[in-house]
Amino acid sequence: MTSDPPRSDAVESTADDIASMEIRGAATIARAAADALATQAREAATESATPAEFERAMRRAGRRLYDTRPTAVSLPNALRYTLGRMEGDDVEALRDSVLAAVSAFVDRLDRAQNDLGRVGANRLRDGDTVMTHCHSTDALACVEAAVEQGKDISAIVKETRPRNQGHITASQLRELGVDVTLVVDSAARRYLDDADHVLVGADSIAADGGVVNKIGTSGLAVNARERGVPIMVAAQTIKLHPDTLTGHTVEIEMRDEAEVIDEASRADIGDITVENPAFDVTPPRYVDAIVTESGQFPPESIVTLMRELFGESADRPWEGPAEAGSDESGPTA
Repeated sequence: MTSDPPRSDAVESTADDIASMEIRGAATIARAAADALATQAREAATESATPAEFERAMRRAGRRLYDTRPTAVSLPNALRYTLGRMEGDDVEALRDSVLAAVSAFVDRLDRAQNDLGRVGANRLRDGDTVMTHCHSTDALACVEAAVEQGKDISAIVKETRPRNQGHITASQLRELGVDVTLVVDSAARRYLDDADHVLVGADSIAADGGVVNKIGTSGLAVNARERGVPIMVAAQTIKLHPDTLTGHTVEIEMRDEAEVIDEASRADIGDITVENPAFDVTPPRYVDAIVTESGQFPPESIVTLMRELFGESADRPWEGPAEAGSDESGPTA
């Protein structure tokens, strides 16, 4: 019976930190996963007697990372890019191919966010006020690029409960010199009249142009459309969800109820059900533009971009043939 190959401590700690949201933000998650795979490749190269053993170790690491956050498609796309380029006739060649892919992927992330920021900044005018939801480095890149162009930008920042990611956004916007007003989530409709744009990120974008983002984005989009405030979604192409090309839906992650209510309050209230969905889906009809490093697109054009990047379907290189002695199997869509 063949035992499972060992997983790097870096893979285990990265997976735990992604699951607990110590590592958050789609681009940051993707980078962390790629870096963990690089460490795994170096360790597996010293522990694998054959190329097949190395490949099994890498796939097992990929599956561990994949299982952490089902909605954040940047993670499987990072795995697709790095593991999908694993090739070679011996262990050393396989290791080198993974390390080269990780390096290229990280460089691509850096360039993509800068390019996206410049595209998004072109939609912002001097004196504009943006309303944000949650924390998105892609959305912040648009504001940063606009500020670098000499534009005066203000922001109305939703706090984004239950984890208050808006506080991070507010802090980083202040570092850019942006005038920030922090508001509770339920006050968004009241302040939309003061906003020129709603600017949000995305965790996943479906083939039909639907935007999966932090819970509350969809309601904000509906209110913004009523108020006539355009909605811009800033998202690198690693946020495109290729599985949706073949009809698969995006799984919405449910977080622990402890993020919403503490044990003492729950006991005082009594027997209730607490639900804590992390994301919702904004239909494409409420989105004015999706800004990527490749340019800006109306939601209905995203399927064309997705096909250009992924073809008609996407590979899942962290999955492989069933291995004797392993109690793990690849996740199904």
